[in-house]
Amino acid sequence: MLLRVPEPYDFHLSTVRFRDFGSDGATVWHDGGLHRVVGGREVRVTPVDGGLAIEPWSEEAVHEIGLMLGLPFDLDAFRAGATDPVLARIVESLAGFRPTLNPQPFEALVVAITTQQISLRAAAAIRGNLVRTYGTRHDVAYAFPTREQIRELRPRHFTPLGFSRAKAEYVLELAHSQLDFGELEDLDDDDVIAAITSVRGLGRWTADWYLARHLARPHAWPAGDLGVRKAVSSFYAEGSTLSIQEVRRMSERFAPFENLTAQFLLAGARMAG
Repeated sequence: MLLRVPEPYDFHLSTVRFRDFGSDGATVWHDGGLHRVVGGREVRVTPVDGGLAIEPWSEEAVHEIGLMLGLPFDLDAFRAGATDPVLARIVESLAGFRPTLNPQPFEALVVAITTQQISLRAAAAIRGNLVRTYGTRHDVAYAFPTREQIRELRPRHFTPLGFSRAKAEYVLELAHSQLDFGELEDLDDDDVIAAITSVRGLGRWTADWYLARHLARPHAWPAGDLGVRKAVSSFYAEGSTLSIQEVRRMSERFAPFENLTAQFLLAGARMAG
């Protein structure tokens, strides 16, 4: 059985982040495929004619892997609507690219916390220490520690893993918070931002990326992200550094596809670099 992905689709191009930025042990590139633990079983995802093979196959695995590989995105509508000439050239150069998502809400927010103000590779390294220490090992991949498992920890458990004291406290604040991830799915963007930023250590940047890379909200526009600012500045300001406010105001230019625009600008900047 196959998981069909709308064409054009380039599995290697779309999953480059899992190789270029290092693995945290929860989603692992190994021997030409992606490995991830879903429902207590490790699954392997590989490209085959007509789609993707998921082994072992289950409805739960198909659902989670489909989310992870960005199936909620309507790329046909985006490509048709990407009339901005600069963006159109980037989209054309990235034929087959489909942005990925983090399918698990708690994991998505922990990922965001670990990437605050450090490189993605450094963040993956310290997160990998957490996953390999407190997650459940399978064959190649580990199950990401659950919210309940993290609640049992204290800041002193995080610092040997490379976490700053502040980030350790933020992860614990999240684990003990009253955030209901199911309820967040039903809120509009502004209310999601308000709910997430009510937790200490989770700011607008974290909320924007949660909207973008977990909920796949079309209008998510992480203007405060340094990578997004650099990409927008490079493509639209001849390299002059734009402020967060200037980048945020540019979102209207790309409506109603702000999220996909940000993802493609980031990918385009990586290829250009």
